[in-house]
Amino acid sequence: MAMTPASDRLTATFSALADPTRRAILARLTLGETSVGELAEPFDMSLPAISKHLKVLERAGLIARGRDAQRRPCRLAAAPLHEVSDWVATYRRFWEQRLDRLEAYLHEAQASSPAPRKRKPTHARKSK
Repeated sequence: MAMTPASDRLTATFSALADPTRRAILARLTLGETSVGELAEPFDMSLPAISKHLKVLERAGLIARGRDAQRRPCRLAAAPLHEVSDWVATYRRFWEQRLDRLEAYLHEAQASSPAPRKRKPTHARKSK
């Protein structure tokens, strides 16, 4: 199967989302634009390591960086996440259809099976 530009973007997005640090950075950016230094604060890693994560997110189109004098604020760019949501929705529909068929089958099976017989209680034997 040939890679299309859309599937290339999806691959880049999933690759960027694979790392928990990058997901945490994106979660922080949902609160609004912030500086690289502020993004780095909660992490036990160097500023260059955070910058590498930001570059991955930027290449995937998940963040955008501005320039404000000496400051390079980052902001969330959510369009690629919409593409992921669309991709996942296809599979959600698939599983919902399968679960609906399973539910119908179980209802049918329950309706056609005889009622379970009641068992007589068993009494424990007393040991002498």
